[in-house]
Amino acid sequence: MKILWALAGVALALAAGVGLSGLGFVIARRLTAPVSGRRYDLTIRGVENTGDRPVVILDRTPATASPGDYCLILENGGWVRLAPGVENRGPSLVGREVVGESGPAVAAGQRASWSGIYFQTPADAGLESTNVEIQTDVGPAPAWLIPPEGPPSTTWAIHIHGLGSTRAGTLRGVQVASEAGLTSLVVTYRNDGEGPTVGAGRSELGSAEANDVRAAVDYARENGARSVILFGWSMGAAIALQLAADAKFRDIVTGLVLDSPILDWVATLKANCARAGMPAWAGALAVSWLGSRPLARLVGLANPIDLRSFDWIARSQELTVPTLILHGTLDTSSPFELSTCLRTLRPDVVDIESFDAEHTLSWNSDHEYWRSMITIWLAAAPAADALRQFG
Repeated sequence: MKILWALAGVALALAAGVGLSGLGFVIARRLTAPVSGRRYDLTIRGVENTGDRPVVILDRTPATASPGDYCLILENGGWVRLAPGVENRGPSLVGREVVGESGPAVAAGQRASWSGIYFQTPADAGLESTNVEIQTDVGPAPAWLIPPEGPPSTTWAIHIHGLGSTRAGTLRGVQVASEAGLTSLVVTYRNDGEGPTVGAGRSELGSAEANDVRAAVDYARENGARSVILFGWSMGAAIALQLAADAKFRDIVTGLVLDSPILDWVATLKANCARAGMPAWAGALAVSWLGSRPLARLVGLANPIDLRSFDWIARSQELTVPTLILHGTLDTSSPFELSTCLRTLRPDVVDIESFDAEHTLSWNSDHEYWRSMITIWLAAAPAADALRQFG
């Protein structure tokens, strides 16, 4: 999720003299906007075929010059996986070696999008899967059911993607869960582009979407799960926290693995407004527009959203299950400081691992360390007791 992208045009509205109430409306509309097309803001400057593998030449940006495992999504439908090394091609260009391609071949002049989503499908990640449907109160939501390596397990991992992303993004974590012996359920939810479309297709920032993931937990329980570990990415982490605090699931949700979590929507909005060139306090202007039923309807939402119910700094004492947070210190969407604050407040249940990475790109920056930290935590945390007992 890139909240900054959603808010990029709001500063212009502020500069144009939009009133404070109107500014809150604009922020609320941008934040909850329906899923839109991907931005293809890179141009392939060239492709070198002089070595064992092709090398794509790209404009030098903070993203393209960052070492790590990333992917180019081409406007023509192709995907290109890139090696972690960065080759210097002068002050304005970099070279990235191609380690895998899918679809039309990459060529100079093509438009592309930089992505941390490294696998398109479970098969791309070396995983077997079955397509299933979760019956939610707004219709069937497709999901991938992925067995663990080794014998069947009654400890399940449910993987929840973030705002503006897709379930494919969570496959980075599914690999680790499968190797650790967990059955995985990779879910979709309403208005994410794959799950059911409701109303105008607007996001409810985890409020209503949590109901769809509740249905996924019920599905897991009905199909043999005795315990569940929730893997949540960005807004998916906010959803996971809601479920972990739900009395209905306290007997089955035994742990949380959270990547770049949204721990406080209001503080997150303030931070993103500041980075988008607006006063930080502007983020709070959206709260009333989203929280009041009449105003929420004007925004285009069927139901109001209580953003303050997602404040896990204030609600830290409600966190009762072992929690691992993986978070990049360079995150410009979800403040890293909120994760360190939660760790300080609840050192008894919260562990944190930091990375030199942007939002949801910790795996990409150092996937071996990311994977090892989850593996170690799964083996050591009390949440693993259920895995050892029932796995």
